[in-house]
Amino acid sequence: MSYTEIGAIALTEIVGDFGYKKFANEGGINNFVIGTVGYIGVVFFLIKSLQGSTVLLVNSAWDGISAIIETIAAMVILGERLDDPQQYIGIVLIVAGLFFLKIPMKREHRFFLPKLF
Repeated sequence: MSYTEIGAIALTEIVGDFGYKKFANEGGINNFVIGTVGYIGVVFFLIKSLQGSTVLLVNSAWDGISAIIETIAAMVILGERLDDPQQYIGIVLIVAGLFFLKIPMKREHRFFLPKLF
């Protein structure tokens, strides 16, 4: 597991979420396909991240990085802001938590695709 892989999970999850949100509100095969492809990417990167790691560590890192990426996107793209200054302290604590997880920047072991049968 690495920051690159966890970041890839978070980004493909956003693609899936946005595609399915548009599908839920507007319909359309293209929106459904975008959502589905996004979540297929999530499955691939999750399998890749779990190889040689634990569910506990991968899930913690995914939650933290996803929260940071979506917070930045909401602030930059949507112009949203938090209501209470203490909420910004919470974001800083998420970043600190990611630091304490000691996630490597790149994968230590080579990934291999597991056999299905």
